[in-house]
Amino acid sequence: MSKDTGGPAFPAPINSGRVRKDDSHMNGMTLRDYFAAKALQGLCADPNTSGAKREHLVAECYELADAMLAARVKP
Repeated sequence: MSKDTGGPAFPAPINSGRVRKDDSHMNGMTLRDYFAAKALQGLCADPNTSGAKREHLVAECYELADAMLAARVKP
């Protein structure tokens, strides 16, 4: 699992039944991207964010995703 991305969001086993960790591009989106996408979905559903700049929304989503990844490693 990559420290920066959380690894693949939906890892698929290869023929041997294990997940490929060396070819992350073969595993699809990262967990960080998945968390950010979910945060963006929620923010876009909020009518109060309709005037917000896209760059600010995206930055906030990745900040939230990074916080969610950090929370996963806490006991």
